[in-house]
Amino acid sequence: MDGEGSAQGGVHSASSKACRRFSPERRTRHDSLSAIFGNLSGRIMSQRTYYAPRGGHPPQTQLLSDRAVFTEAYAVIPKGVFGDIVTSNLPFWHNTRLWVLARPLSGFAETFCQYIMEVSPGGGSDKPELDPAAEGVLFVVEGEMTLTLAGERHHMTAGGYAFLPPGSHWQLHNESDAPVRFHWVRKAYEFVEGIEVPEAFVVNENDIAPTPMPDTDERWATTRFVDPADVRHDMHVNIVTFQPGAVIPFDETHVMEHGLYVLEGKAVYHLNQDWVEVEAGDFMWLRAFCPQACYAGGPGPFRYLLYKDVNRHPALQIGAR
Repeated sequence: MDGEGSAQGGVHSASSKACRRFSPERRTRHDSLSAIFGNLSGRIMSQRTYYAPRGGHPPQTQLLSDRAVFTEAYAVIPKGVFGDIVTSNLPFWHNTRLWVLARPLSGFAETFCQYIMEVSPGGGSDKPELDPAAEGVLFVVEGEMTLTLAGERHHMTAGGYAFLPPGSHWQLHNESDAPVRFHWVRKAYEFVEGIEVPEAFVVNENDIAPTPMPDTDERWATTRFVDPADVRHDMHVNIVTFQPGAVIPFDETHVMEHGLYVLEGKAVYHLNQDWVEVEAGDFMWLRAFCPQACYAGGPGPFRYLLYKDVNRHPALQIGAR
């Protein structure tokens, strides 16, 4: 079911599945992968959970020290930090508060913002995005909400994922009787002459089979919401899953910035020269070229929502994009 056309090329709804975004050749390959790895998808789907913060305020008896750290290469914001006193509000959003996980920061990570939004019953916005050059991804971790995109209503629940290209016309409302919590990743889209802006789409994680990494015995897999070869997209927001015992077996050191929000489980991350324990609800914020490796010891799956900037030339002037 397609929505009305727009300057961005229209909207793909959840009923069209993720493969609607691929070319016919890639759709065939994607469908084949879905069939091949169906057992893996079913195994992971049966275990999926999504951590969402609830706010609150710690007692006076709580220890002052925690796992929060900010270095020149990375930051770790543990789930215990997400209390009531660090929330904020946004213009034209009603009955809504948010935790800001990341924002462009000179000398650190400079490409994206990431929020955890909490919209109470009856809340939402008819004017959610004020920057016409901003693209976005919404990912629901708890509750349900109605996203109206180019005039078409989409009912989104946990695992729901929406891509919103720059200039999208959308509204969001909580028509349920419980709060909805979701991630909102924002980035200034980098336009390229001769390259079309990608179309909007709405899917659910459960519609997409994870793709295992080679030579990992299906212990490390990535749920990709867009085709990695589609250079219209200048950011990817994926879900990475490790089964117990899986590792990133080397220190990845690359140009891509990262935001990693732990949806489920726990693991030990090697960041720069430090070993850091993380668990569901923690957020890791990595600048470009921060060395990173991971060991997921279990007892259950370790999953995180991952942002990275891709498919564009680095700016040759510092601070220019």
